[in-house]
This record gives sequence, structure tokens and C-alpha cells, in this order.
Amino acid sequence: MTLTVVEAQEVDQRLLDAFERLTPQLSSSGIVPGEDVLREIVRSTATELLMAELDGQYVGSLTLVLFRIPTGMRAWIEDVVVEEAARGQGVGAALNQAAIERAQRAGARTVDLTSRPSREAANRLYQRLGFLPRDTNVYRYESPV
Repeated sequence: MTLTVVEAQEVDQRLLDAFERLTPQLSSSGIVPGEDVLREIVRSTATELLMAELDGQYVGSLTLVLFRIPTGMRAWIEDVVVEEAARGQGVGAALNQAAIERAQRAGARTVDLTSRPSREAANRLYQRLGFLPRDTNVYRYESPV
């Protein structure tokens, strides 16, 4: 078993196929991103699309968002997903560790993420990796459009 984490540099059929499989496992209401959306993410200077490869197949994904605000460089982890058949094999940990290292190299002192309480295994993983719950309110504005 060879597990590696790579940053997606191009949008090819292999990447499109991976998101076709992974997106429904991330969100039952999520729309599978098409070639144009993935290309926008890959080309953006604010995002790094990290892919976990297990024996040459993409089995997980994580998006690292890096942005500067007046108080410093911020890092945010979004849309972490590991293929159901690959769970429990260190894929999520490898993705998150790679994101943390990249965020630190970019100058971020902290890395934030959110996770639904129902994702118990994911929450245990985040705590094992050193993420701490924050005493905060998370608000969301939903556009009526």
C-alpha cells in the first residue's frame, strides 16, 4: 500500500472521475464539480486541491484555502472526503497533515475547519491531529437566489 498526497495541477479524466465518486460521499446534496469548476479551483492562487493517492488511485480530497487579511495569513480546510473503502487507512490524516504543513509554509499561524457533530470519526481524527474546538458562533447567510 503506497499512500501519497499530491496537489492537483491539471484537470484530467482521472480527476473528474475521482470527484464523480467522491462528491456524493461528501454531501448528499452536493453537485459534482465539472471540468470548468475544477479548473478554476486548480488555477486559483487562493486554493490548493490536495488529492490522496492509494496505489495510484485517487481515494480522497481536501481543499486548502489560503488568504491574507489585515491580521495575517489565514488557512482554512474545506471539503475533506475519503472514499468509503479507503477509510481507516490513514488517508484523512495524510491529507490534513499535508494541508497543515502547506499552511505553515505559507505563514499561517492557525488552520481552521468545521465538521458536523455527526461525523464522529472525522471529529476524532481532527482532535488526534491537534485541532481544538473553538468557543465561537458560526453564522451562515444564504442568498435567496
